[in-house]
Amino acid sequence: MADTQLKIFVVEDDEWYNRLLVHTLSLNVDYEVKSFASADEFLKCLHEAPDIVTLDYRLPDMNGLDLLKRIKEENSEVQVILISGQDDIETAVSLLKVGVYDYIVKTDDIRERLLLTVQNIRNGIGMKREISSLRREVQKKYMFRNTIMGESTAIKAVCSLIEKALDTNITVIITGETGTGKELVAKAIHYNSKRRHKPFVPVNVTAIPSELIESELFGHEKGAFTGALSKRIGRFEEADGGTLFLDEIGEMDPALQSKLLRALQEKEIVRVGSNKPIRTDCRIIVATNRNLLEEVKKGNFREDLYYRLRGMPVELPPLRERSNDILILANHFIERFCTENDIPLKKLSEQSRQKLLGYPFPGNIRELKSVVELAVTLAETKTIGPRDIILDPGNPLADIMDEELTLRQYEIRIIKAMLRKNDNDIRTVAAKLDIGISTIYRLLREEKQS
Repeated sequence: MADTQLKIFVVEDDEWYNRLLVHTLSLNVDYEVKSFASADEFLKCLHEAPDIVTLDYRLPDMNGLDLLKRIKEENSEVQVILISGQDDIETAVSLLKVGVYDYIVKTDDIRERLLLTVQNIRNGIGMKREISSLRREVQKKYMFRNTIMGESTAIKAVCSLIEKALDTNITVIITGETGTGKELVAKAIHYNSKRRHKPFVPVNVTAIPSELIESELFGHEKGAFTGALSKRIGRFEEADGGTLFLDEIGEMDPALQSKLLRALQEKEIVRVGSNKPIRTDCRIIVATNRNLLEEVKKGNFREDLYYRLRGMPVELPPLRERSNDILILANHFIERFCTENDIPLKKLSEQSRQKLLGYPFPGNIRELKSVVELAVTLAETKTIGPRDIILDPGNPLADIMDEELTLRQYEIRIIKAMLRKNDNDIRTVAAKLDIGISTIYRLLREEKQS
């Protein structure tokens, strides 16, 4: 808010008081102040969208309550400070109920009170604008062209299907192997839908203990169970107006499945420890790496819940079926990792590209991202070579025989790989390889000189 002027309109028919308020507020160079002597004069300029209006309760052509209603009808975001010559508690309470930010009486300390109130409003406006800015950034991040990357036939078919889900509230079930980007797709759907200005609330069913999942989803009342020291709002209520994403839905306890089904059918939930139903309006997106129909046949998943969730099925293809999308994604991850870590941009060599294309990536996109980020970190030049592409991150010596090298070159490569794994602790590496510390120093020195 520091870089943006606050626009304040002063509406006061008493000329002396008008000048006092304008002078007090104008002392702050960040405040753009404009004054009016009547309601009619002010209303003609309300389209200029002030941030704050200081309003005399008794104007000659309109009372404060009626003018307040006109302001809120025009722009509900405008904050109104009522200023009155009467210290009337009943009036103050009634005005606060209909949307007045503060009620200030014309006393000797009005300047201090006014400046403090305006500063509090300013802080609140700044926070709102920051939240709005962050929300716009999130929406931009999850635009389709920034999220679901690839040119393969398989991923184009997925994008086509997802686009059809944007303009409705149809339930979406996303299936696919672990690491194929199910939550990313769920976010892309939400942030490109009509619900994008409301919350996206993710819940990983497997990450919450079974005895707590009901409270997590539906909330609980104070004292509902041991440890429930206060009322808790559940994820359904948090997602009201937005999207609730239930990840790993296939792992949900059968006892809770019936309660979830009722919540979806009735569009209402009941907090644990309460009998009062609460209406909810949230879109449901679920994800699983299981075949839910097979789980139904096995008796692990309710058939009626399965058909209630089925909605629009979106199956994400594994990375091994996406041909050259591997390189598109790899280059994207390289660019983003370099930018985030302030590293000069690095590029894959032809041998590195071929190495990536020849690997099946059982961990899918998640594994590719990890492999690429490690490669950027290991590469000592702007070109990422095949030896920087470690396809089994748990083994620093994986692919050590990729190239035809001399025995000495292999020795140096093994030593460097072991040093990376052991945080450059030369004593530890020497002990593990059963060689002298001086040998390690000599080989590393020889490499630098060659």
